[in-house]
Amino acid sequence: MNNMENVVFQIILHGGNGRSAAMEAIQAAKQADFEEAKFKLTESAKALNEAHHIQTSLIQGEIKGEKTEATLLLIHAQDHLMNAMTLKDLAAEMVDLYHRIHVSERKT
Repeated sequence: MNNMENVVFQIILHGGNGRSAAMEAIQAAKQADFEEAKFKLTESAKALNEAHHIQTSLIQGEIKGEKTEATLLLIHAQDHLMNAMTLKDLAAEMVDLYHRIHVSERKT
């Protein structure tokens, strides 16, 4: 495996970890475990920040004139990362909604 493939797989790995943690946050909130949900959202953000950092280094390299071949694998990694980032944002909203529902149900 060449260096670029390794970099691309790192984006996929961290993106996947971020996506999984976001899904786990939703499941924790569904069970009214908001402490765990918050932890999982933080875990998701850390993984996605790592993937985003790798992506940014590729972009900065290209700005400096280091050409990056747009392979199907790189495109897949970018798609994987963007979907994971969107899911993390949606998960945060869902955790908030589950919390509001939980609080509301306890009042009645």
